Amino acid sequence: MQFALAGLTFGIVVVVLLGAFALGGGGKAENVVRRRLEAIEKGVRRGNESSDLKLIREELLSDVPTLHRLLLRWHWAKRLRDFIAQAGLDLNPGRLILLSAVLGVGSYVVVQLLRPNPILDVLAAAAAALAPICFVAFKRSRRLRAFERGFPEAIDLLGRAVRAGHSFTTGLDLIATEMAEPVAGEFRTTFDEQNFGLPLRDALLNMAERVPIVDVQFFVTALLVQKDTGGNLAEILDNLAHVVRDRFRILGEVRVRTAQGRLTAAILMALPPLMIVLLRTTNPDYIKPLFDDPWGVYMLGGAALLQIIGSLLLWRIVNIEV
Repeated sequence: MQFALAGLTFGIVVVVLLGAFALGGGGKAENVVRRRLEAIEKGVRRGNESSDLKLIREELLSDVPTLHRLLLRWHWAKRLRDFIAQAGLDLNPGRLILLSAVLGVGSYVVVQLLRPNPILDVLAAAAAALAPICFVAFKRSRRLRAFERGFPEAIDLLGRAVRAGHSFTTGLDLIATEMAEPVAGEFRTTFDEQNFGLPLRDALLNMAERVPIVDVQFFVTALLVQKDTGGNLAEILDNLAHVVRDRFRILGEVRVRTAQGRLTAAILMALPPLMIVLLRTTNPDYIKPLFDDPWGVYMLGGAALLQIIGSLLLWRIVNIEV
């Protein structure tokens, strides 16, 4: 028992230290430089092979040299980097991977010491390893929703600036100054990219990649078409803001009409684990074979897998995209 407590204490200390290390990003100036280098790198990938752009070093994907070299070989590492950047976290992919690995191994060891069971060990390790990624996904989703709420106001502000006689780039700077985060930060990045020599087309396309929202894609496409063919930019921005607001109105109506279905899905997803906890508390002898018998543990693992698949299917059904 003392050995188990010592192992549990060691695991908790390691998790806390690695969590603080992973979430503690670099300095502010370093992060600004890193984002600008990423913008130029995206321009290079689109075929803008100027001599100046070739003088950009690869971004450090991990503080561990061996892991950095390994991540450079895999294309999904850059996707993971973009995924983290969309969450607004100062965290490189290597730290996230190391944190997930340490949490998974630590949870496996702790469960193995406290209650050795192959199914429970694997389930605990998988849940702990996925926890940091789920946290990043939650932060990303919340940040993108906040951007969607403030985006129509940003388009209106840009349209008013253009109508008042300001240049388009000055309007971008105005949004970065007057609007709240995360809208201000994304437009500030776009303004800085073109201000430091990146073509406006590449700066806008970078914004569409950083913010994977349909409204932003409409915005960038409309601006690029207007830049090539001409037209009244202020009128285009006003019409675009109107379309975005109508989309939000329709989305609100859809959410109201599907509220009962989403509530039913939430209840169905929460019912099995709640029933297990309730029976474990009120009548432990009734549910004890599921945890003590080897076949019961396998049944729990299969039920957990089916529960995850069913929850994903239900969530896909009740979440209607507009």
